[in-house]
Amino acid sequence: MVQQTIEQQVLNVVTKHMRLNIEGLENANIDPTKSMRDLGATSLDAVEIASASMRELKVKVPRTKLGSVKNIQELVDLLAEIKIQQG
Repeated sequence: MVQQTIEQQVLNVVTKHMRLNIEGLENANIDPTKSMRDLGATSLDAVEIASASMRELKVKVPRTKLGSVKNIQELVDLLAEIKIQQG
């Protein structure tokens, strides 16, 4: 699978879980440069979005790495990197 395709797949999964967990985003255009908090997520929402995304993508990310994520694109980049590494 091409890296860009993996990144797009990861972005689709993350935004899907954001729409499911953050009220008011059902049909919104999600800007990946924004933080989840900017889009109305609580810290619990962010944990659920990251966890659900990791489960769906079948990847494991150390919590220390997740803690350094500042926006949606950084989460997508991290999950895509791990997915590529784990095959």
